[in-house]
Amino acid sequence: MNTNNNQLITDLESQVQVPSYDTPMRVDAFELDEDTKIELIQKHFAAIMHTLGLDLKDESLKDTPKRVAKMYVKEIFSGLNPANKPVATLFKNPFSYNQMLVERNISVYSNCEHHFVPIVGKAHVAYFSNGQVIGLSKLNRIVQYCSQRPQIQERLTKQIANMIKESLGTEDVAVIVDANHHCVSSRGIKDISSSTLTAEYCGRFLEAEVKNDFLKHIG
Repeated sequence: MNTNNNQLITDLESQVQVPSYDTPMRVDAFELDEDTKIELIQKHFAAIMHTLGLDLKDESLKDTPKRVAKMYVKEIFSGLNPANKPVATLFKNPFSYNQMLVERNISVYSNCEHHFVPIVGKAHVAYFSNGQVIGLSKLNRIVQYCSQRPQIQERLTKQIANMIKESLGTEDVAVIVDANHHCVSSRGIKDISSSTLTAEYCGRFLEAEVKNDFLKHIG
């Protein structure tokens, strides 16, 4: 193969983007501390409110920019900061429990990255122990951490599964997320009755019998 052909292949390969399930972040995302971020967001949100024609001197509205800024940084988008990543508490499996462990109906509160409006629903997770088990509340915290960032549901589902696999050191993990998107219900088509379901099956859950057993467990 000649040099020109080699270069063409290299150029084409460089244009192919490997799919990433990480939230897209800038490399300088954490150069600013949280207090500075709150201060900047407060100013920007005040400008948005002013542009909309709202009176920021009104008693009810005057502190809204600061409230929104603190909510963004400290609460609903706190999952962007890896410092907030939950530490998995693992325990030995003294009873040699080797069946599927399922936790159903874990609350999901996230925000659509396209319109910054809520995604609300439930997550169902399951795994097979490889010798250790995880504290049940940590499964909830993993779902919460992955949810507290601008999201699309497909990525959220994969992020939850990947973090559980990483925490437990096993591939035998399944995650289903069933959620309502306010970008569908409160704007656009304004359909309040639909929900979106996404699933990630790994390891033994790729086997039809195991997958069906999981689906029966979550009803």
